[in-house]
Parts: sequence; C-alpha cells; structure tokens
Amino acid sequence: MSVTVRVPAKVNVQLAVGAARPDGFHDLANVFLAVGLHDEVTVTPAEELRVTCEGPDAAQVPLDRTNLAARAAFALAGRYGIEPAVHLHIAKDIPVAGGMAGGSADGAGALLACDTLWGTGASREELLDICAELGSDVPFSLVGGAALGTGRGEKLRPLDVGGDFSWVFAMAERGLSTPAVFREFDRLTEGLDVPEPVASEALLDALAKGDPEALAAAVSNDLQPAALSLFPELADTLAAGSAAGALAGLVSGSGPTTAFLARDAGAARKIADELRASGTCRAVRTASGPVPGATVIRA
Repeated sequence: MSVTVRVPAKVNVQLAVGAARPDGFHDLANVFLAVGLHDEVTVTPAEELRVTCEGPDAAQVPLDRTNLAARAAFALAGRYGIEPAVHLHIAKDIPVAGGMAGGSADGAGALLACDTLWGTGASREELLDICAELGSDVPFSLVGGAALGTGRGEKLRPLDVGGDFSWVFAMAERGLSTPAVFREFDRLTEGLDVPEPVASEALLDALAKGDPEALAAAVSNDLQPAALSLFPELADTLAAGSAAGALAGLVSGSGPTTAFLARDAGAARKIADELRASGTCRAVRTASGPVPGATVIRA
C-alpha cells in the first residue's frame, strides 16, 4: 500500500515583518495564497525511513533527516509510538529555495500521507500543531486556499476570495536562504522603529472581491529590500515583468522567485513569454490561485 498527497506552492500577497523577537523569530502579518504549482509526496512502507526525490532542482533537496518530509514522519510517528519505517518519495515541481514554500509543502504532504497510511486518527488541530512545530509556513501548506498568518506565520485565519488570480513566476539562477534574508532585514532595519505588522484592509478587500487591479495596488513584501540587497539582479527581473504588462510584481516571500500578478490567464501567458525572452531569469511558470491545500490523491 502507498499513499500519495498533492500539495501546493504559495505566494505571499502581503508579508509584513515586525522587529526581531527575543527568540530570534519575527512577528508577521502574512497573507498566503496557494497557487497551482504542486509537489507530490508518496509514502510506502519500507524497512527504514528513506527519502528520494525527482523533478526540477531535485539535486538540491536534502535526502537525510533534515528534510521536512522526514521530520514530519518522525514527528507523527513519535506522537503515536509508530516506527517511521517508510519510503518518502517527493516528485518536485515547486521551485527549490524559491520563496514558494516547497520544503514546507513536502512536510505537510508527508504528514498527511503518513497519517493516512498509518490510520492514526489525528485531528486536524493536531496535524496543524505538528505543522507549526515543523516550520512557520507548514500549516498553510496543509490548509491551502487563502489565509492570514500571524505570530511567526503559523496562526492561520482563513480568508474569503471572490475569484481566481493569475500569476507568473520567474525562477532565479540561484537560491536564497530564508534565514539569511531575515538577517539582512535585521541589518537594514537596525536602529529604525519597525512597526507592528498588520494586514492591509485594502488587500483583504481586494481578495474578497476577486479584483486583480485592486490587489495589485495593495501587494507588499517587507523582505523585498533585503532580498534585493543580497541578490540585486532580481531588480532586472522585476523591471522586465513590469515592462511585459504585469499589474504588479514582487519578490515571493524570502525570494528569489519573483511573482507577477496578471489581469487574466491570457495576460499571464504574454507576460511569461516576454520574461522568458528577457534573459533575466532561469525559468518561468504560470499558475492561478487559490487552490486547495494538501490533498490525498491516491491511497
């Protein structure tokens, strides 16, 4: 028997970041939107836990116990006294180290797959609690749709979305470390009065109405200056997307993937073609959202 779970990427349509807390984390107002780029995690009984991976950038994925999928299996097994003897196979389509929560998606996918395989009967709340232990973005990967994440991003409030939003994602030539981007944020804001992060009411209203132009006027990412400081070439990609007709462009999360909001699917295809021709990025993908979170597709 095996279980396969499909789990989506995310884009942050707003990422408001507070000052560093004593524990090193930052309070966030993080508006997540799940989009239709997916990883699939398949869990099969085995003699011992092992991880394999295929797909774009698979060589960059750790296959040891630091992998979030492996950590998820150990966390669930530990709670229920189960030996985590499974083969975790990840079919990747979400960019690696791209600010789109690919690793978090794999953690959420593995957690749901192992729960299904082992029949633990864990509640949704318990699964979300384990997700929060694994990482700030993991709970949203389980839930999907659209949500406001507060705390360090793990406390979720589902959001109403009144339509489908079309996006173009430009993949960069190299990755960015999320901790490094937050350290650069701290350096750039040292000595400044960093306001408490709050969600934009205009942005939440635009999501609820399904209005791409209003959403474009409200998107923001407080980590973008730090990402551009560490990876200045991203400014060229943002400029190319703007020139191609994007309603808005921003660094996705901690980067380095850049996300461009389009008026509709046809406009997204045109923007994608022009970004590919611009020479400012490694690859380009289109996707729309919101989409569901982690979902069992085979069992």
